[in-house]
Amino acid sequence: MKSFIKNITGLNKTGAYLREEIEKMKVLMAQPMVHQNRHAKVSGLQWKQIEFSAFSQWGDDGIIQYLIHHIPGLIPRFIEFGVSNYLEANTRFLLLNDNWRGLIFDGSDANIQFIKNDTLSWRYDLNSERLFVTKANINEAIAKQGFDGEIGILHIDIDGNDYWIWDCLHVVNPQIVIMEYNSVFGNKGAISVPYKDDFFVTHAHHSNLFFGASLKAMDFLANKKGYQFIGTNTAGNNAYFLRTDLINEFVPAISVDEAYVACNFRQNRNAAGLVTLQRDDKMIHTCGHLEVVDVALNQIFPLSKYL
Repeated sequence: MKSFIKNITGLNKTGAYLREEIEKMKVLMAQPMVHQNRHAKVSGLQWKQIEFSAFSQWGDDGIIQYLIHHIPGLIPRFIEFGVSNYLEANTRFLLLNDNWRGLIFDGSDANIQFIKNDTLSWRYDLNSERLFVTKANINEAIAKQGFDGEIGILHIDIDGNDYWIWDCLHVVNPQIVIMEYNSVFGNKGAISVPYKDDFFVTHAHHSNLFFGASLKAMDFLANKKGYQFIGTNTAGNNAYFLRTDLINEFVPAISVDEAYVACNFRQNRNAAGLVTLQRDDKMIHTCGHLEVVDVALNQIFPLSKYL
């Protein structure tokens, strides 16, 4: 069993070859769903019908395939933050299946080295950079890689300063923005954790639940930047926004109040760092004393006000 795990994680040449062959099979097996999504017509309220996962953690591969086939004029370039070793990521299928050009960031040297050693780094136009993303460095890092200007997809998933990073971005003009949101912050207010350069989710609170921003906060920021909310995945962690000029009958704008999705997965931990297997919305109250920013009011309140 250990040697099998070693192989499929790409730690030797035989394992890397096996993983590549498995990836080819996954891409091939996904083609019926890709074809179905190309000819479907659904709104973000019915996205469960089009979701599938080849390399995404949840059903985002299917959502992205639907969007790229129903939004004319997309620029085939993407940027994704917080990709770990990129074996499981929302843009990997887009890279392998649609041959988009990509730029990815992660804060781990080991993860970026793994990606650079992966054959997809030479088989495809993929740039990867080790970067712990902050407001001070992100615009320069993107421009340095030649990805400034218009891009098809921007995906931010860094378990922390997500709201503030999108807020400060000005060197890119994404057509589609995918933002991780924290569903256990509820849907009462437009709230985010305060910005902190060295924010790390486990250090912020042992539960791993105090991070990111609510869906209403992401929608508030999207509207300021000229985007409309078009839906979330059914897992309740990724929200999709489309630049207003690209809204069409296949991808209509919808309201946050009608389309908010609460997550069903359970990721919270106790003070000893152990997974509790309790519902996250039942455990978020342990963070109630921590302060959040109401971005609509530009004021700070305890999280408990919104729970």
